[in-house]
Amino acid sequence: MRAEYANIMNYWIGKMEDHEYGGFYGGRDKEGSLIPNAEKGAILNGRILWSFSTAGRIFGRPEYKEAASRAFHYLRSAFYDKENGGFFWSLDAKGLPVDTKKQAYAQGFCIYGLSEYYRMSQDQAALDLAMETFHLIEKHFRDKEFGGYTEALSADWKPLADVRLSEKDENTPKSMNSHLHIIEPYANLYRAKPNDEVKSAILHCLDIFTNKIISPKTGRFNLFFDMDWTVKSDIDSYGHDIEGAWLLYEAAEVIGDKAWMEKLRPICQHLVDITLAEGWDGNSIFYEKVNGNLDTDKHWWPQAEAMVGLADTWRLTGNKDYYEKMCSVWDFICEYIIDKKRGEWLWRVNQEGLDVYKDVKAGFWKCPYHNSRALIEVITRIENAR
Repeated sequence: MRAEYANIMNYWIGKMEDHEYGGFYGGRDKEGSLIPNAEKGAILNGRILWSFSTAGRIFGRPEYKEAASRAFHYLRSAFYDKENGGFFWSLDAKGLPVDTKKQAYAQGFCIYGLSEYYRMSQDQAALDLAMETFHLIEKHFRDKEFGGYTEALSADWKPLADVRLSEKDENTPKSMNSHLHIIEPYANLYRAKPNDEVKSAILHCLDIFTNKIISPKTGRFNLFFDMDWTVKSDIDSYGHDIEGAWLLYEAAEVIGDKAWMEKLRPICQHLVDITLAEGWDGNSIFYEKVNGNLDTDKHWWPQAEAMVGLADTWRLTGNKDYYEKMCSVWDFICEYIIDKKRGEWLWRVNQEGLDVYKDVKAGFWKCPYHNSRALIEVITRIENAR
C-alpha cells in the first residue's frame, strides 16, 4: 500500500502539473495523453490540495510539499472569487473563469484542501480562507427553515434554476452527496483548529443525516430531496453508503462527542453490512442500483471507500471478517483497477474485471483523493492495531 501510494503521488506530480498556465492540467485520457483545453475544476483542485497536503504532512517529502503549495496558490489566485468570495466551479485551460456558479459541494472540498494545507504548513492564510468559506456556506447555503444545505447558487449567491452537481444527478435542492462532503471538510477544519462554531455545524450535519438522509426503512442513504426533505429518488449507492459509514463516525470522533459515537456505531455498521448484503460480489462492490436495476461495474472510488469502511468497522468491532473482506477488495484493486502499464487507477472495469471503457485517467472527477486517502486510512488502522 505504501508503494502504491507513492506511485499515485508521483503520477500526479509527473503527469498533471501545468508549468505553462499554473496549477494542474484539467485532464488526461485513459492512454495518458493530455486532453487539450480540458477545463480545470474546483473539485479537482481542492482534492489535489488535500491529497498533497496530507502526503506532505505525513511523509514530509519536499516534492509533496511543493505540489501542495502549487495547489494552494493556484486555488487562491485563480479559483477564488475576489468580488463575491467563494470559489468558481471551473476555469478554462489557461485559468480564466468558465462557470462561476458556487456549488456547495465544491466549496466544501476547498475547505477540505485548505484546512489540510494548514495542518501541513501552519500557513495562517490557508486557515483564514477555510474559515471564510465555512462562513459563506453557513450564510448562503444553510436552510434555516428545514435544516441542512442547498446545492448551488450563482457567483453572487443568487438562486439558480439548475443546481445539479453533474448531468447524472437529479435537479433537486438538496442531496446526500453534498451533505457528506460538507461534514467531511467541517470535521477536518475542526481537526485543524477546534472551535465551537464549526463543532455546532458538525452536530447539525449529524442530526440531518440521522433524521433526514438515512432511510428509516432501510437504514441506508436516500440521495435526493426537496427542500422539506421529501425523498426524490430510488437509488442505492453502495460506494456512498460505505464511505458515509466511516466519515460520519469520524466526524463524531473528531469532536470527541461520545454520545454521538455510541449512537452512530450501529448505524454505521449497518451501512457497511447492507452494502455487503446487497452490493458485494465476493471480492469487491458493485456501483449502484437505480430503480431496481443493478449496475454491476466496479468503479475505482467505491472500491477505495470500501477498503476504509471495512477497515474502520473492523477497528470498531474487532470482527476480523471485515478485515479479510478489506484485503479482498485490495487484492481486486491490485489485480484489476491499478493501471500497471500507464499509472494511476482505471476509472472502472466491468463485472468480470475487464477493462472495456474509455473513461479518463485524470479529470474533473478523477483525482488522487479517493485512492490515496484510502491507502493512508487503511495503513493507519493496520498500524494502530499492532
